[in-house]
Amino acid sequence: MSDARLTLGTVGAPSRGFPEAEFATRTEKAQALMAQQGLHGMLLLTEPEVRYFSGFHTLFWQSPTRPWFLFVPATGKPIAIIPEIGAELMRQTWIEDIRTWSAPAPSDDGISLLTELLSPLAQSGGRLGVLKGHETNLRMPLGDYERLMSSLRGMEVADATGLVRALRMVKSEAEIEKLAHICGIGSRTFGEVPQLAREGLPFEDLFRLFRREALFQGADDVPYLVGGADQGGYHDVISPPSPRPLQRGDIFMLDTGATWDGYYCDFDRNWAIGHADDASRRAYDVLWRATEAGIEAARPGTTCRDLFHAMQSVIAELDDQGGDVGRLGHGLGMQLTEWPSHAAFDDTVIEENMVLTFEPSLSYGDGRIMVHEENIVVRADGAKLLTQRAATELPVI
Repeated sequence: MSDARLTLGTVGAPSRGFPEAEFATRTEKAQALMAQQGLHGMLLLTEPEVRYFSGFHTLFWQSPTRPWFLFVPATGKPIAIIPEIGAELMRQTWIEDIRTWSAPAPSDDGISLLTELLSPLAQSGGRLGVLKGHETNLRMPLGDYERLMSSLRGMEVADATGLVRALRMVKSEAEIEKLAHICGIGSRTFGEVPQLAREGLPFEDLFRLFRREALFQGADDVPYLVGGADQGGYHDVISPPSPRPLQRGDIFMLDTGATWDGYYCDFDRNWAIGHADDASRRAYDVLWRATEAGIEAARPGTTCRDLFHAMQSVIAELDDQGGDVGRLGHGLGMQLTEWPSHAAFDDTVIEENMVLTFEPSLSYGDGRIMVHEENIVVRADGAKLLTQRAATELPVI
């Protein structure tokens, strides 16, 4: 492979990271919402939120050993309370107040530092925002959290999920540029699949080839890759690959979440090996048109429920249950899936600069399923594709 091929993904790439003004703007918007909701501070414990407000970007979160904390005060810059091992990297961000301890320390993993920081709130009867809602997690030992709260009597703990969600759902232009870049990398990688896949190739080997191709195209990582393959159609969409060789008559799907500078693409593509049966061709056509209906409906002022019904009305031509997966797409950004959900239960109003996936699915034949997915950004005049649109007919390799 030539050196030119190895640098393909770096051509025209956005700048990595963000200027300090990006984080200052995010923090100021959060503080304005905090004031409206009567919050005197906000404690963040999970990787996307800590990174969103600080720029602290590391794979070290994959280790569950150490907790990490970021406190957003009512005014001023956030304060980091982190293990000493992360101090040098945190100093490269815009954060100035960095308080550390030698971790792991199971008897006191940052609890004393947090107690010292939050005691003024407790003494004044202040309100602390934490994330309590759907799609959130604690990311610290429950026992430590209970011990911290017991030492801060007088402080009210309020749910800040909606506040943070409202900020993260609407992307800045700098975020959209990164998302467009990784979606372009994903699209080029999918474009190479007809040259990678062939009859007789073990499905697990295709996964390896796809990951390698994505890295050649410029992805930083491919942490998410699932798929399915079987005669006349696959039966689930979240499986790791099997060693079973691809066979003539197989319908197969690959669904990837590749990353660049901490931002994800998330979309899939379908193919047939040798020939495609009529049922799979029809399922593909219905899903392509359902996706188109979602894209056409996506504009500021509509709701996620509206998008769901736009897609579901087409899916019902073949499957009135819509594959029974619960939703037909979601938000996208620093996480593979983000709020909101395109579902009958979600009345989130679509806003300009939201980045969304459309992922209609259906059941057909004897227990077979198919999914189809694209990534878009919502602009004032409607949706703009970030991914290269899938072929209108089921491609045959």
